[in-house]
Amino acid sequence: QVQLVESGGGLVQAGGSLRLSCVASGRSFSSYAMGWFRQAPGKDRDFVAGISWSGSNTYYADSVKGRFTISRDNAKNTVYLQMNSLKPEDTAVYYCAAGAMLRVGVEEYEYDYWGQGTQVTVST
Repeated sequence: QVQLVESGGGLVQAGGSLRLSCVASGRSFSSYAMGWFRQAPGKDRDFVAGISWSGSNTYYADSVKGRFTISRDNAKNTVYLQMNSLKPEDTAVYYCAAGAMLRVGVEEYEYDYWGQGTQVTVST
């Protein structure tokens, strides 16, 4: 069992930056691939970024490529999402997820554990 707690969300102006953190508790964090997803009001939850268990492989949605960076610190059981050049369309609840897989998953069903989410609001 893995418990995930996100933090770092908030209100920021367009063009600004935020860093989200997700702390995991439970067993074997370093053996899980980690992902960030987001859900805007009235829309489906979408993949944002993912990182393999070792941190050697990352994958991004086209909409955030070049602006967001995912990283992890296995010693701290933490995964991060650095978000730069934020746009109003980035406004959403951001969720952290953990999946027992060797590669980076981009689909919700590939992830086994989910956090409660943190709100990110980007104003114009």
